[in-house]
Amino acid sequence: MTNGYAAPVLRWYAANARDLPWRRDDASAWSVLVSEIMLQQTPVARVLPAHAAWLARWPTPPSLAAAAPGDAVRQWGRLGYPRRALRLHAAARILTEDHNGRVPASLPALRSLPGVGGYTAAAVASFAFGQRHAVLDTNVRRVLARLVRGEELPPRSASAAEARLAESLLPAVPGRAARWSVAVMELGALVCTATRPDCASCPVARRCEWRRAGHPAGPQRPGKPRYQGSDRECRGRLLGILREAAEPVPAGRPPAAGAAPAPPPRGRGGGGGAGLVADGLAAELTDGRYALPGPAPVAPKLSVRGRDSSQPRTTLPGA
Repeated sequence: MTNGYAAPVLRWYAANARDLPWRRDDASAWSVLVSEIMLQQTPVARVLPAHAAWLARWPTPPSLAAAAPGDAVRQWGRLGYPRRALRLHAAARILTEDHNGRVPASLPALRSLPGVGGYTAAAVASFAFGQRHAVLDTNVRRVLARLVRGEELPPRSASAAEARLAESLLPAVPGRAARWSVAVMELGALVCTATRPDCASCPVARRCEWRRAGHPAGPQRPGKPRYQGSDRECRGRLLGILREAAEPVPAGRPPAAGAAPAPPPRGRGGGGGAGLVADGLAAELTDGRYALPGPAPVAPKLSVRGRDSSQPRTTLPGA
């Protein structure tokens, strides 16, 4: 398919793109990878300070690999979905051990890293190395659904047809293709938004099939599950206590003064702290206290009293 959208979209991007640190010419591939992991289900505004702090502390994969997994969880703060911090730490160790401390450029090598799926691998290969790959995030899928197929929203899960469409629209020159991918992504983030598209500001509005059809509404989708009172909220509060504690925390420790009590744990893992341990986000010590995961355990010191009480019972798998 001839891409008649590229020129106006690229001109729009040149004039309107946000100045994001991972898009700058001097951004490292590590900076791009960290940003892509952080941006999974998290808005740019929340990622910006977290990304800056992360890179200031760990500017390279080896610097993160030398830290304990718990340090990564603590630095992750309240970005949400904290297992991403563990996956990023595990990826840093693989990069250090198998790739000379560098982020690889090939899709198969990127796909082999923890927490890196098809989209993230394509994004890093495109944005860090200027390669020619279809990058299908939520924004890109929505723009292409409206622009080409005349649909308000894309299917809930990416399809092979969407991938073929995205591939067919890629400019032939790799660098231009990478810039097209990020430009369409930015168009979806700033103009062709999910709920309030600004068609008057869209550089390709006259070519948009959805606009020509009168903006037909798509099928209703169920709302997102509530966070308040959910298992995620409970786990988040418990993890927050561990992040802020200078020492291991006893089971059943009350919340800080003025804080609302955490709801009863339920769902995956159950048992509050036990669920965090099962996910590698916490370690249970033999005295029943909890802490953030530490370095890989060494052989326990035994005495007449038995196992050393400070030795973690469970740590990050593979760490």
